[in-house]
Amino acid sequence: MSVSSALAYAVKHEPRFVDELKSLLRIPSVSTDPAYAGEVRRAAVWIADHLHEIGIDEVQIHATEGHPIVTAAHMHDAQRPTVLVYGHYDVQPPDPLDLWETPPFEPTERGGRLFARGASDDKGQLFMHAKAAESWLRTAGELPVNLKFLIEGEEESGSVHLRPFLEAHQERLAADVALISDTALFAEGLPSIGYGLRGMAYVEVILDGPNRDLHSGVYGGAVENPIHALTRLIAGLHDEQGRVTLSGFYDAVRDLDDEEREAFRSLPFDEAAWKRDIGISAARTEEGYSVLEATCGRPALDVNGIGGGYQGEGAKTVLPSRAGAKISVRLVPDQRPNEVAAMLRRYFTKETPPTMKLTFRDLHGGMPVLVDRSLPAMQAAFRALRDEFGRQPVFIREGGSIPVVADFQEVLGLDTVLMGFGLDSDAIHSPNEHFGLDRFCQGIASSIRFMKEFAATG
Repeated sequence: MSVSSALAYAVKHEPRFVDELKSLLRIPSVSTDPAYAGEVRRAAVWIADHLHEIGIDEVQIHATEGHPIVTAAHMHDAQRPTVLVYGHYDVQPPDPLDLWETPPFEPTERGGRLFARGASDDKGQLFMHAKAAESWLRTAGELPVNLKFLIEGEEESGSVHLRPFLEAHQERLAADVALISDTALFAEGLPSIGYGLRGMAYVEVILDGPNRDLHSGVYGGAVENPIHALTRLIAGLHDEQGRVTLSGFYDAVRDLDDEEREAFRSLPFDEAAWKRDIGISAARTEEGYSVLEATCGRPALDVNGIGGGYQGEGAKTVLPSRAGAKISVRLVPDQRPNEVAAMLRRYFTKETPPTMKLTFRDLHGGMPVLVDRSLPAMQAAFRALRDEFGRQPVFIREGGSIPVVADFQEVLGLDTVLMGFGLDSDAIHSPNEHFGLDRFCQGIASSIRFMKEFAATG
């Protein structure tokens, strides 16, 4: 099988590939909003039909109690290794709509980039692997590897039904390695392979005080304000050195070794440009750690949202009856989300004043992951990216979380190659999300090369 023929096919058919991607991007598959449930299913059907059209066998749509899961398999030679491609067809809500330069579900090319919700996260990156498979099938009539797809519609809403699906379909999903493109290059033009992800513990805390909002002039000074109480508790979650104060929080943390810290230092990171890009004058990290180490290799606790009281136009002098916050904790090996959530519960239970009633909800979590960089699949990805980009790839740890990677390890016994082609500047989850068409094409070519390189490992 000639890799050059498959690559040439991909180049020739690039305009059609982009048009097909636009068709998928026009479907507003917002998984978090029940009003879009029909559109989410329409996207699943579109994906399944397309995989069937390009020649992938055994395509199936599986109903869940939430949104559908699409699987497919092209198994033609038991002697060849098997790759399981994972991706998601659901997208984040497009709000706020007024900040989009063009409508979020009307894909628009501008300056070599494709603007639409889901362009980078994750429809564009998922679609690269389908087009790589098509390029092999249309030129060689077969694939260098056995190939499976697992494509879900709930990644943006917590993947609630995915792990039970993995547990129930282990034979269907059996493979030698998983391949995911839902991450970013470290820098534009720099091929990158992820080997680490932070995990997640996500909780909600609500404090209830009086039985109704009160007039602050009549009751202020005698009734404790839930906002005051909550913000005091939140402020106590960090010390002056930027460390989390939860008892036992760092006991399980696997610190960065000297090799990893040297690898972080060797990456082409411009801290001044990073600060300019996000509009801050100074970084605040855990004492003793660089920005990269803090965002990728150390745990972090953040309040994601806080609310209570009157927030409309003008003045309304109320003493609110309730205040709430949502809190995420990014975890590193060997922390466990259930243990960290329990630490938070103990803290808020102990520190909540007697004037308040506490409601604590453990919403969801995911395990942190590290993958051995010397694995054959990781080295195959290294060679594929090196040959496509013409430069040495870097291995990186990601600050974000992809819970399915840990699930693949625990349920299917699979390590995962994180071979992403996004950029942090792609505005995923934000208005004007986009994906560089050059990176879309590089991703297709890299996937073509990866299949050939991994097949050679036997």
